Amino acid sequence: MDKNTLVGLLLIGAIVIGFGILNGPSEEDIAEETRLRDSVEHVDAIKQEVIEEQAQKMESSFDEVVDASGVVSETVASDSASLADQAQSYGVFAQASIGEEKEFEVETDLMRLTFSSKGGGIKKAVLKKYFRYAEEGEQGEELVLFDSTSNFNLNFFTRDSKDITTDELIFSTDASDFNVNGDEERTISFKLNAGSDRYIEYIYKIKGNDYMIDFDVNLVEMDQIMDMRSGEVYINWMVNAPSQEKSLKPQRDATTVFYKYKNEDVDDLGISDEKEELETSMKWVSLKQQFFNTTLIADEYFDKSKGYMETVTDEGETEYVKKLMASLTMPVSGSKIEKFGMSMYLGPNKYDILKDHGNELQDIINLGWGIFGWVNQFAVIPVFHFLEDFNWNYGIIILILTILLKMVLMPITYKTYLSGAKMRVLKPEISEINDKFKDDAMKKQQATMSLYRQTGVNPLSGCIPLLIQMPILFAMFRFFPASIELRQESFLWADDLSTYDSVYNFPAGFEIPWYGDHISLFTILMAISIAFYTKMNSQMSGAMTEGPMAAQMKIMTYMMPVMMLFFFNNYSSGLSYYYLLANVISIGQTVLIRKVFINEDSIRAKIEKNKKKPKNQKKSGFQKRLEDMSKQQQTKLKNKK
Repeated sequence: MDKNTLVGLLLIGAIVIGFGILNGPSEEDIAEETRLRDSVEHVDAIKQEVIEEQAQKMESSFDEVVDASGVVSETVASDSASLADQAQSYGVFAQASIGEEKEFEVETDLMRLTFSSKGGGIKKAVLKKYFRYAEEGEQGEELVLFDSTSNFNLNFFTRDSKDITTDELIFSTDASDFNVNGDEERTISFKLNAGSDRYIEYIYKIKGNDYMIDFDVNLVEMDQIMDMRSGEVYINWMVNAPSQEKSLKPQRDATTVFYKYKNEDVDDLGISDEKEELETSMKWVSLKQQFFNTTLIADEYFDKSKGYMETVTDEGETEYVKKLMASLTMPVSGSKIEKFGMSMYLGPNKYDILKDHGNELQDIINLGWGIFGWVNQFAVIPVFHFLEDFNWNYGIIILILTILLKMVLMPITYKTYLSGAKMRVLKPEISEINDKFKDDAMKKQQATMSLYRQTGVNPLSGCIPLLIQMPILFAMFRFFPASIELRQESFLWADDLSTYDSVYNFPAGFEIPWYGDHISLFTILMAISIAFYTKMNSQMSGAMTEGPMAAQMKIMTYMMPVMMLFFFNNYSSGLSYYYLLANVISIGQTVLIRKVFINEDSIRAKIEKNKKKPKNQKKSGFQKRLEDMSKQQQTKLKNKK
């Protein structure tokens, strides 16, 4: 070997050795690898301890059941095989997989809760002050908020890759049946043991007079058992919402998942089946039924990682409305002792109760968006609750509420009718203009605007008061179907003002498309009142009822009641009753104003006086805008020519 070859080989060897040194593990890497190896060995050792302990117990049982002839019990042999299987599936939690389930009841002033050691959660929740819908004269069954078809669990991976779901395992507890009343508070603890003083603990704090339960999850010495690479524990929660009300469809339309992201407004998944991945940290999730809900609220926030919310409807199912699901992330840091605090609301969708608990929970009640919701929050609900204190029948409360609202709106109503009276006085002159310029729309518009300017009449003055009243009409449309106060409250022939009334049910299996399988008397009366009110308004609308507009008004006079008949037949009878009262009172106000407060001769004299005023009087903003639009249209026509 020559000298150059030797030098080349030495250089190559030096490069290889240097590369190995530079890319070799650091002291920190070696330490971390050693820690992980020791942790896995430690977990394996714990798992082996559990298996050996169970094997010893089984061996002892084996000896006890060997009979005089030396025959071994088949049951013991089977249990031994089962333990081996459980150890393979659950690792250090194998002991918790073979225990016996224990159930007990906790009764408060408001609820009756069934707890189970299997999963350590609430298996069934009954609300004592409410009942399921029943036909008049019958006693409704107890209202079950959710039952054993629902579930709640934690899900995580261990360091030895075991997929653990806690509702499959038995928690230890020394709790038993008890009652808690008033301001008294009791605590329940469930522990899921993993050996050597390592465990997951659920702690529930229950008050006698509150629908809210404090719920904390403690992880004690679990950092060496859980796989901390993801740093997450998943909370899986599903409520199979039972049918509680008279009609299934309104329940399905109202049953969905509501949620509140960090620093954002409350939102929901809507009425259609939908699945949504979590976008950011979340404060709370509510599995909302029509009049009740179960809500999980984090003391801090749930993490966004891999979480989702979902609703699933089985159209053929009648006992349950929907399945509502949420998968949330409970962040863990890897500390020896960790606590994640939550609260659980199990109760009615009652505005004041939800609002008192904060976190904008009351927004799960659909009171309408924007101004419609504000009208309900700051006007309708306070007045409604004030009237409730008198303990009147809810039909009477709705009557008084309607009268009060109509009294508040009386000045606006007067302005509307006054505008209609002015238009009626001008009707002959407007008819002349229409005849004179029937072939020239532009000149007809200019002449009409000139007449309005001379007489001081604003044709839109009657529309503005109507627009002001619209928020109240729409607010009521949201308020009555969402109001739990009307639930199972009867009035006249209606046995439940929160749902439709029925004076006749069609034979089984027969249904009129878009109408339903029954006849609602409140809806019929409301439709009749709409027909009378619309006809009266069309007679009062003056010049606006001429020509094509007159034909349209006539069509609306007949079509509107029919449309409402179909639309409201399956709606809340309390809402139909309110609209009936509102229409009847409006008709009465119309007659009163026309007979007492409005003198058309006086209005005509004032209009004639306005005509004699100088022509250069200041134009209204509306009139100026109309004239500007007219000039622009004329310019465009000239340019085209």
